[in-house]
Amino acid sequence: MVEAVMLWNEPNNLSHWDFQIDPDWKAFSRMTIAAARAIRRINPKLPIVLGGISPIDPNFICLLKSEGVLDVLDVVAVHGFPLDWNHWSIHDWPRKIDEIREVTDKPVWVSEAGASSFGAEEVQVFGMKRTAELLLPIVDRVHWYSLFDLPASWTATTRHKEAEGSAYYRHYYMGLIREDGTPKAASSCFPAGLGLCQWFHFEDPRLELGVQWLRKLGVRHLRTGVSWADSFRPNAQPWFDRQMSALEEFQTTMTLCFTPEHLGIAPHYTSPPKRAEDFAEFAAWAVERYAPSGVKNPSPPDTIVSTRKREQTLVSAQD
Repeated sequence: MVEAVMLWNEPNNLSHWDFQIDPDWKAFSRMTIAAARAIRRINPKLPIVLGGISPIDPNFICLLKSEGVLDVLDVVAVHGFPLDWNHWSIHDWPRKIDEIREVTDKPVWVSEAGASSFGAEEVQVFGMKRTAELLLPIVDRVHWYSLFDLPASWTATTRHKEAEGSAYYRHYYMGLIREDGTPKAASSCFPAGLGLCQWFHFEDPRLELGVQWLRKLGVRHLRTGVSWADSFRPNAQPWFDRQMSALEEFQTTMTLCFTPEHLGIAPHYTSPPKRAEDFAEFAAWAVERYAPSGVKNPSPPDTIVSTRKREQTLVSAQD
């Protein structure tokens, strides 16, 4: 079941939001507010989570608060990778959570925390155990990133790619399961109560294996994504249906993000959309399809496209 919907992913990270186009995040704020309001009309009780921020920056939370974004959300989420990318110690996790709690009374989730096996699998084992020890007692959700290694033939979702040096290649070693399907050492000591974040790519062949491993690890809380950009691919809706049906047994945070090229100010998945209402329409469609409450607004405003029109758009994209 979908237990929450998350709006975007790492909005203060240039790899996921082009703040050169939107330097004050006003476009992001308008988009997020419009989407949250659209979701409330579909399912008023569904928790809405701010896309996990990376870096963990209380000033960014204050900025969004000043734009009214936090007024329409229920949870603030953060991401941290102190053993791979961040310039702080893994032991500082409680302090990083407190920094966010000092500027908002919203609950704080950790929607991505991880450690790569890039240098040694023992480092990943330590990172996972210590992260669980530090975070599970103080936050309601911790999603470990990730279940699977990124296949070597795939491209990591980051702007500068190989120019990042070893930092780029660490993206490929974040999983508990290697590309060939064999488990790493960390998979044998997965802590009880820890959730997982696993992005399933469009028509991902690992979906069924992923479900098997989630069951084997005893995972209850899962975070995954439904890509706005992918929604315009042929056969998008059947894939989304298949993915969300396969994950029905888990308490899933459904992340909505990635701008379709033709709807962005720039033709890139990190671009702010030309119209905030376009993302709001997608968010409403996704929630109505995968997390409905049964209570629907009979007269949605003109700025929100109906679900029927959304489905017609997807069908047209398949033709």
